[in-house]
Amino acid sequence: MTNFQYFTGTIRQITDFNTEGCLKMISIENGMGGTVHFIVSPSTYVLDQTMLSAGDIITGYYDGNAPVPMIYPPQYRALVVVKHTSHQNVKTDHFNSQLISSDGQLQLNVSPYTRMVLTNGQAFTGSPANRDLVVAYGPSTKSIPAQTTPYKIVVLCLSSI
Repeated sequence: MTNFQYFTGTIRQITDFNTEGCLKMISIENGMGGTVHFIVSPSTYVLDQTMLSAGDIITGYYDGNAPVPMIYPPQYRALVVVKHTSHQNVKTDHFNSQLISSDGQLQLNVSPYTRMVLTNGQAFTGSPANRDLVVAYGPSTKSIPAQTTPYKIVVLCLSSI
């Protein structure tokens, strides 16, 4: 189980992180003085393979248990990057056997219309329970945990990334 942590902000700059150009460093600021550099590799899952550019508001998810260099601003290896849109909410977390997120804030009610896919876009036919998921959804209840019927569930098989 991955300890998903996140940072949300506006992209200020995207640069090559190495000479081959396969790694990008995305610098984001949260508007309250916080800055983070995310290292984005070919194995980083970018929701809907959206092209990112300066000025976009994104959330980068990283493993809070992974080692990081002791530098400022902090530099994290991005596992998932989500560009914010007005028509959907997104949560990346581990969901238990009742499909409740590890922070207890969201419960999923999967319907026959919920698209379940792997990071490569192929259909996922197993159970989403007890897995790390990227969940795209619209409205939710105001209860705790909030309940929603997701539009799309992306199953993260991080051990194979």
